[in-house]
Amino acid sequence: MRVLVVSDTHGVHGNIKIAIERVKPDMLIHLGDVLGGAAYIRKLADCPAFFVRGNCDYDSDLSPRIVEKIGNRTALMVHGHEHGVGFDNTRLLYAAEEAGANLVMYGHTHVPEISENGDIHVINPGSISRPRQAGGKPTYIVIDVDKDGNLHYNLQYIDLT
Repeated sequence: MRVLVVSDTHGVHGNIKIAIERVKPDMLIHLGDVLGGAAYIRKLADCPAFFVRGNCDYDSDLSPRIVEKIGNRTALMVHGHEHGVGFDNTRLLYAAEEAGANLVMYGHTHVPEISENGDIHVINPGSISRPRQAGGKPTYIVIDVDKDGNLHYNLQYIDLT
């Protein structure tokens, strides 16, 4: 199974269209700041899709958090703004523990991350539309779930040159 993880599209859909065409995901996860584009992205992806509400998703009926099993991991999906991720991941890790999750996915910072904290895997796909990391390339993460349910995380870039 292939899972496409994106965040912070902010209503700009050109790069997510490219990512969907490249990855051909079996599942899509959007970690917030969709800005009203969820229905359009669902149609593009044509697979099961999960969306969480970001700090810019005003008047949205999207959930602020989702807990879902992916392979052999239990994933907590949040945007991260309510967990102080601009400073550190302490509150985010506590939220994962409270949810019984050993994978936490978040957005908000527009900076990608793939790390581990004990048994908890932490991923942030960065922003596919408005990156803030050095180099400024739009990013997303592909999770490949192998036959044993193990997750393999791959940070991908969209080169705009």
